[in-house]
Amino acid sequence: MSEATISEDALKQALKEALIEAVSEQQDLLRAVVADVLEDIAFGEAMHEGEATEVVSRERIFDLLEGRS
Repeated sequence: MSEATISEDALKQALKEALIEAVSEQQDLLRAVVADVLEDIAFGEAMHEGEATEVVSRERIFDLLEGRS
Protein backbone atom coordinates (compact mmCIF):
# COMPACT_ATOMS: atom_id res chain seq x y z
CA MET A 1 0.00 0.00 0.00
CA SER A 2 1.44 3.36 -0.97
CA GLU A 3 1.10 6.53 1.02
CA ALA A 4 0.12 9.84 -0.59
CA THR A 5 1.58 13.08 0.67
CA ILE A 6 0.11 16.53 0.25
CA SER A 7 1.43 19.87 1.39
CA GLU A 8 -0.36 21.79 4.10
CA ASP A 9 -1.12 24.65 1.69
CA ALA A 10 -2.56 22.26 -0.89
CA LEU A 11 -4.72 20.61 1.78
CA LYS A 12 -6.00 23.99 3.01
CA GLN A 13 -6.83 25.04 -0.55
CA ALA A 14 -8.65 21.76 -1.25
CA LEU A 15 -10.69 22.10 1.94
CA LYS A 16 -11.58 25.71 1.11
CA GLU A 17 -12.73 24.72 -2.36
CA ALA A 18 -14.77 21.81 -1.01
CA LEU A 19 -16.43 24.04 1.59
CA ILE A 20 -17.24 26.74 -0.96
CA GLU A 21 -18.71 24.14 -3.31
CA ALA A 22 -20.79 22.54 -0.55
CA VAL A 23 -22.16 25.89 0.62
CA SER A 24 -23.00 27.08 -2.89
CA GLU A 25 -24.78 23.80 -3.70
CA GLN A 26 -26.67 23.62 -0.41
CA GLN A 27 -27.70 27.25 0.18
CA ASP A 28 -31.26 26.32 1.19
CA LEU A 29 -29.99 23.82 3.75
CA LEU A 30 -27.50 26.32 5.16
CA ARG A 31 -30.20 28.99 5.34
CA ALA A 32 -32.51 26.58 7.21
CA VAL A 33 -29.76 25.64 9.67
CA VAL A 34 -28.95 29.29 10.40
CA ALA A 35 -32.67 30.08 10.84
CA ASP A 36 -33.06 27.16 13.27
CA VAL A 37 -30.05 28.28 15.29
CA LEU A 38 -31.34 31.85 15.52
CA GLU A 39 -34.79 30.59 16.51
CA ASP A 40 -33.28 28.41 19.24
CA ILE A 41 -31.26 31.35 20.57
CA ALA A 42 -34.36 33.59 20.60
CA PHE A 43 -36.42 30.89 22.32
CA GLY A 44 -33.75 30.41 24.96
CA GLU A 45 -33.59 34.15 25.58
CA ALA A 46 -37.39 34.33 25.90
CA MET A 47 -37.32 31.47 28.42
CA HIS A 48 -34.59 33.24 30.38
CA GLU A 49 -36.58 36.49 30.43
CA GLY A 50 -39.73 34.60 31.42
CA GLU A 51 -38.03 33.27 34.53
CA ALA A 52 -37.78 36.84 35.83
CA THR A 53 -41.47 37.72 35.36
CA GLU A 54 -44.46 37.07 37.58
CA VAL A 55 -46.38 33.80 37.29
CA VAL A 56 -49.72 34.07 35.47
CA SER A 57 -52.47 31.46 35.59
CA ARG A 58 -53.44 29.42 32.56
CA GLU A 59 -56.98 30.79 32.85
CA ARG A 60 -55.71 34.38 32.70
CA ILE A 61 -53.71 33.63 29.56
CA PHE A 62 -56.73 32.12 27.81
CA ASP A 63 -58.89 35.04 28.91
CA LEU A 64 -56.43 37.42 27.24
CA LEU A 65 -56.21 35.29 24.09
CA GLU A 66 -59.99 35.17 23.78
CA GLY A 67 -60.33 38.93 24.31
CA ARG A 68 -61.77 38.81 27.80
CA SER A 69 -60.29 41.24 30.30
